[in-house]
Amino acid sequence: MRVFVTEATGWVGSAVVRELIQCGHEVIGLVRSAGGVEKHAAVGARSLVGALEDTERLREGASEADAVIHTAFNHDWSRFAENSLAERRAIEAIGATLEGSSRPSLVTSGVALLAPGRIATEWDVAPPVSESFPRASEAAVSEPIVRGVRATAVRLAPSVHGLGDHGFVPRLAAIAREKGVSAYVGEGINRWPAAHRLDAARVYRLGLEKVPAGPFHAIGETGVALKDITEAISRSLGLPLVSPSAEEAAAHFGWFAPFVAIDAPATSDCTRALLGWTPEQAGLLANLTQSDYFGIGSAASSH
Repeated sequence: MRVFVTEATGWVGSAVVRELIQCGHEVIGLVRSAGGVEKHAAVGARSLVGALEDTERLREGASEADAVIHTAFNHDWSRFAENSLAERRAIEAIGATLEGSSRPSLVTSGVALLAPGRIATEWDVAPPVSESFPRASEAAVSEPIVRGVRATAVRLAPSVHGLGDHGFVPRLAAIAREKGVSAYVGEGINRWPAAHRLDAARVYRLGLEKVPAGPFHAIGETGVALKDITEAISRSLGLPLVSPSAEEAAAHFGWFAPFVAIDAPATSDCTRALLGWTPEQAGLLANLTQSDYFGIGSAASSH
């Protein structure tokens, strides 16, 4: 199968590309620069240079492929609404290209806001698009489905981890370095689901190969308590562990405070049954015990 992958050199996208190639598929990857072309070629994939906003480039990639995996999203949170609109247009362009064929498409979504405070399942519906939450990946993919496109979503955990991680946990570590303490909120019992990036990549591949109805949950661990995560950061960086008041937490975490407070456990029982998928990699806390996880300089930007 020839698969078009958006953001093919990204944290999740690059793992998906390697998984596909190792299992005998061809890959055409959307990359942003000549440097991305070199990285992509090194793993045996072909590149299209372009941005998520370049819908003609997306149509070109989708038209040459037997299937599409969309992993691209600009995580500049200061432009969340604008970036969400760009993603919606990208998904619509891909869907229009696949319309009238049996070629499958997977788009990337998340579990964080599906069912706050309770365990989310694949049966939960994505929150409606609103001013406060403008990301529309699942809403956008529902429209091609109505027109007969074989499309669905892969929902990722807040922590998609592994060496080289530059997501939520390294962001916590970066704040801990900056403030001199590793902090959690309240009792720290709120939970983040997690998955290793290599396990998540297998969900995408199996979703394309088996093509049952989704959405799929790439969730290896239902929920890891925030206090346990921040304790691991405390030990790794040799910093005190603290629990600031609500007012102090807002100042301590800044724009990241709402993410820190998320309680979003999620299960993947249906995905495991449908795809025959079982996580094989180390769990989040086991990953965090590795001496080089935070690199003592690991990148710390915001999935």
